Amino acid sequence: MTSRAPVVLGLCSGTHDSAASLIVDGRLVGLVEEERLNGEKHTRAYPEHAIDWLLDRAGLVSEDVSSVAYNFSPSLYMRGVVPSLAYLAPPSSRRRALARARSFHTVYRRASERLADLAHRFPLARVSGVAHHRAHGIYAFTASGYEDAAVLIVDSLGETVTTSIAHARLHGAGLRYRPMHQITDPASLGYAYGAVTQHLGWRRGDEEGTVMALAALGDPARFRALFARAIVLTEDGFALNPRAFPLRVISSRYSRLSQDFVRMTCPPRAPDSAVESVHADLAAALQERTEQVMVHLARRARTLTGAPLLCVGGGVAMNCVSIGRIVEQAGFDEVAVPPAPGDAGTAAGAALAHHLDTSGVLASGAARRCYLGPSFPRIRLPKHPRRGLAAHTITDPTRRLAHELAAGRIVGVFQGRLEAGPRALGNRSILASPLLPDVVKRLNSTVKFRESFRPFAPVALEDKAADYFTLDQPAPFMSIASGVTELAHRTVPAVIHANGTARIQTLTRERNPFLADVLAAFAELTGVPVLINTSLNIKGKPICGTPEMALDCLAESGLDALLLETWWVDKE
Repeated sequence: MTSRAPVVLGLCSGTHDSAASLIVDGRLVGLVEEERLNGEKHTRAYPEHAIDWLLDRAGLVSEDVSSVAYNFSPSLYMRGVVPSLAYLAPPSSRRRALARARSFHTVYRRASERLADLAHRFPLARVSGVAHHRAHGIYAFTASGYEDAAVLIVDSLGETVTTSIAHARLHGAGLRYRPMHQITDPASLGYAYGAVTQHLGWRRGDEEGTVMALAALGDPARFRALFARAIVLTEDGFALNPRAFPLRVISSRYSRLSQDFVRMTCPPRAPDSAVESVHADLAAALQERTEQVMVHLARRARTLTGAPLLCVGGGVAMNCVSIGRIVEQAGFDEVAVPPAPGDAGTAAGAALAHHLDTSGVLASGAARRCYLGPSFPRIRLPKHPRRGLAAHTITDPTRRLAHELAAGRIVGVFQGRLEAGPRALGNRSILASPLLPDVVKRLNSTVKFRESFRPFAPVALEDKAADYFTLDQPAPFMSIASGVTELAHRTVPAVIHANGTARIQTLTRERNPFLADVLAAFAELTGVPVLINTSLNIKGKPICGTPEMALDCLAESGLDALLLETWWVDKE
């Protein structure tokens, strides 16, 4: 068929976290991360599976796409070329200046080639790039459902920008998005956190959350003075000290930490070696400084915009402890983080921004929504879908799941539409009772196969959350670390991390009626309206986006069972 209405395809492709989104008739059809369909975590692949699903859901074909919005604007990379030559003067950066200039030109060329490739794939469409932080910001604001808010974006690098503050306000059917302040590279909080993550033996761009968890076990005092010198607060934001973080060159051949930094901390840790106290102390000091910088930036956003509400996006917004500090200390009435604050979300942001710029209308369908991917309601399974697995249909999935959880079983859940973003929010989750002895140890060692110090997040009905958690605002996307109450310490210590916080997901029946019913049924059986909710995957693999991936997860892990729509799959 041929669509006469604008059809805008938003893409993140060729860089980490490939994703696609689609706007048809002024409404967001969906947002899908390619990794959930191709099985390659943080894939850079062209998101063909995601695009195919989106077009099929809308009843369209590729020729119907009128616009393709890419999540970077290639020409903006050129702003990094000439300014890089200024670093020829200081001795600390002289050896990297020319390489830095060349690297920005190389990334400009590669991004331009991606736009040309998209123009070849969609010859009938208008193809354009959207400034990366604009894509982040418009998505973060639109997903919040707010009408007027400050927007703070903090990541590693978007063209040449690393941090931005804007004021967003709905205006009729449209949106006024007013940039207020930008911080450009080499001042990058995401770059610094990633550099230390890699030094500590984990993958930057992937396992920063592991470092955040490790920080709770360390003493920040050991390296506090070092980070105060390495990441310097300024009136307008912050700066990186090149004596600790050498001038960025966009190439993996150049180290991200100086030899002075290594000498003053510890040698690089091998990924398979033991985690020692020095590693925990280094993580703790990094995390403490990150929280201080994030609160400082949020307060700056409050001053510049005067808005009582704040939206936070970008990769650093996934640091839930920092978001918790902002909630407590930055002076906003409420803080929102979108379900996909990282680059995958900019696929939706690029589409929203392009639709706004060309039509004057802010597309609907993104506000407070996270379940934006594929569903498989009519799946059929054989009696033995995998060797050692047995499947049968059940008539009351909610009650069955609640009883199994109350009995101590750990169950994977595959229900409804796939979540967008890094957190499983009930549709592609592993659920467990927080009342089980050693449940955290069991989940880490036999189900998720990850570090023993990693915590697990709780989910609770929004109207019951205050009994267990001190956060006084909604947290629908599991984005904010909250303090806990004495009742939580007594009844559900399994969901409390070593720093005394829990990354809570607050749930309403309107957002997820199935999970809400499970929580209510579990509370009837146990007296506790809280469950452990972690993503349906094992370490190194993406959240399961297809039934086949979910069955593999059951077969390859210590999960006891899998609820796959109306199918109950057990291990024989």
